[in-house]
Amino acid sequence: MNGMHGRSPLALDADGEAWVATTRDAMSIADQVSQLFVFACEGEHDDTVDAITALRPGGIHRFPTGPIDGVWRAARRMLESADVPLVMSGDIEGGTISYPFATAVPNQMGLAACDDLDLSERIARIVARESRALGYDWSFTPVVDVNAEFRSAIVGTRSYGSDRETVLAQARTYVRALQAEGVAACAKHWPGDGFDSRDQHLVTSVNPLHMDAWRALFGKIYGTLIGDGVMTIMSAHIALPAYIRERDSLAGRDAFMPATISRLLNEDLLRGELGFQGLIVSDATGMGGLTSWMEREAAVPAVIENGCDMFLFSRNPARDIDLMMRGLRAGRLSEERLHAAVTRILSFKAALGLHRKSVEERVRPLDAMTTILRTPESQATAREAIGRGVTLTKDIDGLFPIGPAVHRRVVVIAEEGWSFFVGALERSFEPFLAELRTRGFEVRMYDPGKHPTPEDTDLVLYLVGQEATPAAYHIYLDLPKLHGGHRKGMTQYWREIPTVLISFGQPYYLFDAPTARAAINAYNALEHAQVEVVRRMVGDAPFTGVSPVDPFCGQEQARW
Repeated sequence: MNGMHGRSPLALDADGEAWVATTRDAMSIADQVSQLFVFACEGEHDDTVDAITALRPGGIHRFPTGPIDGVWRAARRMLESADVPLVMSGDIEGGTISYPFATAVPNQMGLAACDDLDLSERIARIVARESRALGYDWSFTPVVDVNAEFRSAIVGTRSYGSDRETVLAQARTYVRALQAEGVAACAKHWPGDGFDSRDQHLVTSVNPLHMDAWRALFGKIYGTLIGDGVMTIMSAHIALPAYIRERDSLAGRDAFMPATISRLLNEDLLRGELGFQGLIVSDATGMGGLTSWMEREAAVPAVIENGCDMFLFSRNPARDIDLMMRGLRAGRLSEERLHAAVTRILSFKAALGLHRKSVEERVRPLDAMTTILRTPESQATAREAIGRGVTLTKDIDGLFPIGPAVHRRVVVIAEEGWSFFVGALERSFEPFLAELRTRGFEVRMYDPGKHPTPEDTDLVLYLVGQEATPAAYHIYLDLPKLHGGHRKGMTQYWREIPTVLISFGQPYYLFDAPTARAAINAYNALEHAQVEVVRRMVGDAPFTGVSPVDPFCGQEQARW
């Protein structure tokens, strides 16, 4: 496999190795155990920050919610509290999982739709530079899952699509750019998602591939990224029964063990066969894919004992630290694994140079920070990418371009969607509606008590803003909800009135509306995305997006 025999992405010079050994050996067992944890911090209040830092974790995962001055102050407070440098991580995935004070960039699918690796690299560098300015050292990206099962609500727009070569090319570009800017990348979700429509936030999901197919797909993706030097990989609550049974033909329930606690998947396959020498972080340990498998007391030490180096998130941080200590005393966590994990954690921090950086170097003064965020150049690049990704997937009647001379009276049927992520951008279609009105269209929102008719309506627009998000379970075009009732949901407008289905999120809604005559995928509902869609609808800019997936979901019916 591609990753074998490569140089460790955590390789250090002699001074770095000495710092790791000296720091580790000076720690108490309790402090070593605390280093295993990455706890989430939601908000910027001093009490919130202090409650987390008092536990002396190895890392803090930040969900900033307040204005930039509060975010800055909280980051400084976190770093100043730590004797051993903290690593600060974030879910920096783009789309509406963006911060209001940073440049809003496309999500992974929207970026893949641009089909331009140079543009992808420019976006990745914007993300990295702004992340570093905000104090982040580690981004839990890229997602290298593959959109094989279109009903998967958790993969969708978070991935680069359904083609292995596209996923791999985009991911390699992203990892290279991110790490060149000093931010560690994290390929996820090991051992690979996208073939199960279920979500590991809710259930242990399954990668059903036979090992020949797995090695040709996910083995190729992860092996190549390992060879490229990706620093971290996230082990998820996803089973790979084919590999377990390759090693143990009699495996029963254990064939469906989540990778997070599978020594075979983490140590034998990822480290042994693929040769990964970087850091393995678990996926969030409060997710149903783990909590439904094993009781917490056993699960906490099992995550580290079975190959993960860092333990992500906790609903009760102090209790989980205690459970890890109990596991160590009871032999569920060996001293050997604790030593190896802490060594790798400190090596990771040293590889990022955190042992040499002052707080001021990691989080610059507020005025210096703000000069790096949302620069005109970054904003222009992001808008270019957002616009170029907009994809016209269907236009049977040659509807576009539209204009108020023919399509003046517009009815909008909308569902803005929601996001699981704390701090995600607020959702509104006001930028889209305002742009239409500015261009002379008369826009009214759909009234469930009065169906639009050809006599009072020239154009119907469905706007759906649901990007992929954890815990949604299923995402589909919910016509009864959109139309205000189950009986009303049976009424269709595609044949009576010119109608466009516009997704500012998931790309698969033609499965639920196969007779739609016109459809556009924009992949995210960022303000620029809404304006750029209108610009293309009226002919001010061409549709240039290349769909990273089959928007027809394998259904020939949806093409007509």
